[in-house]
Amino acid sequence: MRNRWYFADIGSVLSRRPNAVAIMKGSDKYPEIKGRVLFHQMNDGVLVRVEIVGLPKGKGECKSPVFAFHLHQGKKCSGTELDPFAYAGEHFNPEGCPHPYHAGDMPPLFGANGKAFAMFLTERFKVTEIIGRTVIIHAMPDDFETQPSGNAGEKIACGVIMPMMRAN
Repeated sequence: MRNRWYFADIGSVLSRRPNAVAIMKGSDKYPEIKGRVLFHQMNDGVLVRVEIVGLPKGKGECKSPVFAFHLHQGKKCSGTELDPFAYAGEHFNPEGCPHPYHAGDMPPLFGANGKAFAMFLTERFKVTEIIGRTVIIHAMPDDFETQPSGNAGEKIACGVIMPMMRAN
């Protein structure tokens, strides 16, 4: 079957240079947050790989932190004193869909001792549509209900999506 998904396909994609990357940096309040988000364009969508360190750690039992993770329409990781990433703008939502169906709504990040790793496939956007946009990590989980942004709380880290030069 041509449409059959094989795990070997993932290995093939991951062995290539990504099409785009966002280098993530925490706000002044969260300077220890660092990492990257890699975007691989595939025939069936975009494979997104997230590698983050320095996230806030949970305290006590049942306190493993969960962080909302979104693409935003803005093109800057700067802002105001009250919102250091205000210029990242609202969620990337070119079709005008309700939350959580924005093109920029992505799965949450699950913190593990200050680190997070995630990989998922999405067909909500193409890499060419998001170059120059921003990726945001929020302090709280997305409730996938509250309009327009899921009541995800403070923006704690941001990165601008930049194209990667492809080797021939």
